[in-house]
Amino acid sequence: MYDARYSTRSHTSAQLGLDATGRTVTLAGWVARRRDHGGLIFIDLRDRAGLTQCVFDPADSGAAFALAEQVRPEWVVSLVGVVRPRPDDAVNAELATGEIEVLVSELTVLNRAKTPPFEIEDGIETDESVRMQWRYLDIRRPEVGRALELRSTITHAFRSALAERGFLEVETPVLTKSTPEGARDYIVPARLQPGRFYALPQSPQLFKQLLMVGGVERYYQIARCFRDEDLRADRQPEFTQVDIEMSFATQDDVMALAEDVLAEVMRAAGVEDFATPLARLTWHEAMDRFGSDRPDLRFGLELVDVSAVVADSGFKVFADVVAGGGVVKCINAKGGASLSRSRIDAVGEVAVEAGAAGMAWIVFGTDGEVRSPIAKFLGEPVIAALRAAAGACDGDLLVFGAGERAQTNEVLGVVRLALADELGIERAGLAPLWVVDFPQFVHDADTDGWTANHHPFTRPFDEDIDKLETDPGAVLSYSYDFVLNGLEVGGGTLRIHDADLQRRVLAVLGHDAAAAQEQFGFLLDALAYGAPPHGGIALGLDRLVMILAGATSIREVIAFPKTSSGVDLMTDAPTEVTTRQLADVHLRLS
Repeated sequence: MYDARYSTRSHTSAQLGLDATGRTVTLAGWVARRRDHGGLIFIDLRDRAGLTQCVFDPADSGAAFALAEQVRPEWVVSLVGVVRPRPDDAVNAELATGEIEVLVSELTVLNRAKTPPFEIEDGIETDESVRMQWRYLDIRRPEVGRALELRSTITHAFRSALAERGFLEVETPVLTKSTPEGARDYIVPARLQPGRFYALPQSPQLFKQLLMVGGVERYYQIARCFRDEDLRADRQPEFTQVDIEMSFATQDDVMALAEDVLAEVMRAAGVEDFATPLARLTWHEAMDRFGSDRPDLRFGLELVDVSAVVADSGFKVFADVVAGGGVVKCINAKGGASLSRSRIDAVGEVAVEAGAAGMAWIVFGTDGEVRSPIAKFLGEPVIAALRAAAGACDGDLLVFGAGERAQTNEVLGVVRLALADELGIERAGLAPLWVVDFPQFVHDADTDGWTANHHPFTRPFDEDIDKLETDPGAVLSYSYDFVLNGLEVGGGTLRIHDADLQRRVLAVLGHDAAAAQEQFGFLLDALAYGAPPHGGIALGLDRLVMILAGATSIREVIAFPKTSSGVDLMTDAPTEVTTRQLADVHLRLS
């Protein structure tokens, strides 16, 4: 509970209401606003809890009134006064303390402040780079403070829920071994070991598995993770995940645990309608219906396979794709006939940027007219069949994708989001789900080899193990992603707990026996000493808080974030270091 204990204050703004009328109080905080009404001076005093209106009357405030004439916004002050009700016509219903004010008798200036580079209030339109440069001022703004408070609430709720279920919080190393797990490592030179480097952990993956071998059985950690990869609105070079691992558990056990914990976290965050069990889609179904393995279920616009309808049509592009083993799919954009030709073309450009050769479309006008560049090739019977297959009505727009199934799904998945934006489809509330049963491997066209879909330690389906060497692309895995509003907020798998199976999987990924031992020998050795079946999940704390805070970037819910280029504008990191520092770690810049 945030109150005035352990401070020079007697109360915070959160503790002041009509029930405090007549009390002498001591407040402290920042001057949010100062208003001189010619005879009375009003100061809105801001603390973490909110604002309190403080009144200076020359008849009652004495020397404090004269000092209040000098006070400016963002000065840090302490004051003593008596709480009184506001006049009826001055009550502010939008303010928690809007029914009272404090008549000040003493005022102390604790620190003066220069004029801030932007207003310290909600809803400002200041460029984000300016706010990041002066982040300590930005944090004073109530909406940023609320986001950080929400983050703290959610973090505490995770800890409480997991501790109640017998999970031990265990810290794992930040300086560790560089292992090929997907993203690029941040590396740290080791001064005492010339020519050798630590890596900052992309995740605690291997250590939490070793904890299971060590008999911890139930582990969690609010873990800092580091990945040297290109950044975006929902990605930072350093981020936080709620890392969970458990022994003697099935996939359903891990997912049930995650749902129960998430339900408690949601309640703590003020979300009451987080119903469990959550919906589940297999990876194949998610890709087939939504073109994404993290579909946003707050709106429709599902992909419809119309290959059979156009297979024998007069439109050669579609017919040839189907004859060659590909697919033709469409999306019915309800009400999309209202989009102008230029806006439809803009969606087509999105399709091309996503890898399509182009985007065919059909408009069913509200007047019954059919408009389409390909109408003359399809003919009326095929157009009527397409309309029926897609459930289209007058006023709707069909957009098409054609080609190899996986690429067509992915292209239309991107188009689906662009259409939702163009149509202004509201995306309110929360739409959580599980996406399960991912392929174990992803084919790498550049090397004609295989990479791990989740990570190299994911356990393949028992019934697919015999396909590892003969048909890796057909192997499915015990894997599950927690998806919320179109974002992957968590991902987990059952782990390989058998050393021989782990070696086979590493071999598929291109690590021969020697390379596997060199990179992962400590794990392989551990698995040979009685490793229990185990699995877990890592939930992205930053992304979860971002969604629940209604923010559009995780930078808004991180105290001191970095820009999309990985720069901390406040401290100017990263910076150059001295020649002496480089020499200490046996490095020389070229």
